[in-house]
Amino acid sequence: MNAQHSITFFHSPHTRSSSTYTLLEELGAPFDLRVLNMKAGEQRQPAYLAINPLGKVPAILDGDTVVTEQVAIFIHLADRFPEVGLAPSLDDPRRGAYLRWLVYYAACFEPALMDRSMERAPAPHMSSPYGDFDAMLGVIDAQLQRAPWLLGDTMSAADVLWGSALGWGIAYAGVPRLPALVEYAERCAARPASLKVAQRDLALMAEHEAAAA
Repeated sequence: MNAQHSITFFHSPHTRSSSTYTLLEELGAPFDLRVLNMKAGEQRQPAYLAINPLGKVPAILDGDTVVTEQVAIFIHLADRFPEVGLAPSLDDPRRGAYLRWLVYYAACFEPALMDRSMERAPAPHMSSPYGDFDAMLGVIDAQLQRAPWLLGDTMSAADVLWGSALGWGIAYAGVPRLPALVEYAERCAARPASLKVAQRDLALMAEHEAAAA
């Protein structure tokens, strides 16, 4: 699966694609960075809409294969570089938990976080994709009280995703500063790959702001 063709990564700084950028750095993957200036509307130009008709980042082009949607990209990339060990193999007993945490992020945490950050009332409990915000967050908090990483003592691609999301949520979107969550987000943010991407994103943001001036 680890073919020699290059991966093209479509990114915009300080967006959800920053966690994909971090994953690529954690994997040591060769990739061609294509930066979209969202302040200039580049994500709405025909060339990018041919990649992702919704005009969202991240997206990757892996050879002839286009992958959009963050969790799908994470699964694809971590499986593409199995030698790095950020994804349990198909016959690994931890594979189910790994997939669970990745999908739990998209199916439960994201909609709950958006309701919380936008100060929107959630849907009725029986209709809500996440039920209750505190109960939803309690599931991840309980896991991180038991172990340093979502799969126990071993970091995985799921931690790259969740570390970034929780760090942003705590800082900007009203996620409670529960000790286990704060320590986990700080642990993820202190990794060399995260620090590198954060620094690069600051430089890209400055470039975009200068271009808009």
